[in-house]
Amino acid sequence: MRRSLAGVALAVTSMVALSFLIPLGALVMSLVKAQAVTAAEQRAAALAPILTLTTDPSALRESAASLDPAQQLVIHLPADAAPLGDSKAPAALLERAQQGRESISQEIPDGWICLQPVVLPGDRVAVIENFVPEEELTHGVKESWAVMSFLAVALIGGSVLVADRLGSKVVRSSKKLAQASRALGQGDLDTRVDPVGPRELRDAGVAFNAMAHRMTELLAVERELVADLSHRLRTPLTALHLASERMAGTPESARVEAAVGELEAELRAIIAAARTPLAVGPMGQGMLGTESSAVHDSAGAAGSRCETADVVRRRTTFWSVLAEQQNRSCTVDVTQEPTAVGLSDDDVAAVVDALIGNVFRHTAPGTPFGVQVVRTAQAVELVVEDGGPGIPEPELALSRGSSTGSTGLGLDIAGRAATATGGSVHIGRGPLGGAHITVSFALAPQAPSELGRRISRRRPTWRRRR
Repeated sequence: MRRSLAGVALAVTSMVALSFLIPLGALVMSLVKAQAVTAAEQRAAALAPILTLTTDPSALRESAASLDPAQQLVIHLPADAAPLGDSKAPAALLERAQQGRESISQEIPDGWICLQPVVLPGDRVAVIENFVPEEELTHGVKESWAVMSFLAVALIGGSVLVADRLGSKVVRSSKKLAQASRALGQGDLDTRVDPVGPRELRDAGVAFNAMAHRMTELLAVERELVADLSHRLRTPLTALHLASERMAGTPESARVEAAVGELEAELRAIIAAARTPLAVGPMGQGMLGTESSAVHDSAGAAGSRCETADVVRRRTTFWSVLAEQQNRSCTVDVTQEPTAVGLSDDDVAAVVDALIGNVFRHTAPGTPFGVQVVRTAQAVELVVEDGGPGIPEPELALSRGSSTGSTGLGLDIAGRAATATGGSVHIGRGPLGGAHITVSFALAPQAPSELGRRISRRRPTWRRRR
């Protein structure tokens, strides 16, 4: 923008300067020429009275020398007398002035000639010649042009400098506003701008600050609402606790109590996460939604990492109990290699719960499913597949809230967790005939204690069937 403003100032000022400089230069040249010609005519006119009084050559030479030290005054006496001085006048012009008694002032090849006829007693005609050389006609013109050119260049340079200074203020204000917008888009809700620059940019800065403040208020209200709604679920949980106590002694009581305990822990984590101060870090990287067990900012906390395999083993143990009740065949295949990723245990657990929970919600009891964790050179892949009808529109399913008959939050949680580590989510159809969802997490950087260790072979995997 600064270059554009400076370019505009340069173009406009240059056109204005040239529009004045060219006519003014021509005017200066014309004035210098007119002054030189007028001075020559005046010298010739001043010598005319002397010529009417005397025709003595010595007196005339002395008078001509006093009027024109450059000795450009020449007197042509009548009766074919030799001219007094070095004549530059063409013969035709001289004859015209003598015969026609006409004052002549015109340009000749080497300069300007002025011929002034003087009528002497006896009806004789003498002619006074004054030659103005080319140097006198342009004397001082180049210097005047140089001064005007310098002033024009100074004017152009000053205007470009002023435009650049003004443009720098606009650019600084625009850059600050752009940086604040990027920071706000990345989740720094405390970012604000200092409104500076032109009035329009100051207004934009004030509007940005108002928008950021309002956004913070709305998000705070929304998070508090989530916490309140989650807290309201404690009432039916209390009833479930009482029901499980009445079921004491039955085979199902322990499993119901464990499930209720897990659910209560989930609710406590949701309430704590919802009431965590806003703008902890970049949004969408550590914030996996209200369905996660707990929300931790993986990007904001540089040391946040976990072993994906350990989390998957723990969560599949929980889900295998429910799978046994519904007569579902559950296959778990987890690698023994290190599977550290840049997410917290709760974030990875939220992904596992969301994907396995989708299997239980969208497939009939008795439908088999499998969970697999694979370590590749650059990533850890979590694969969840089932024997259900599959997902007819994978791209639509990845859009939050777009899936038919579903909120779409489960796959959205998985997608945001994968994106937070630089991974991705892929939906296809697996060997079981149903959905085959692969969540790829980029491997976390090695800890200092692991830098010198290198995995040389894959260990036997742990497998369990239900």
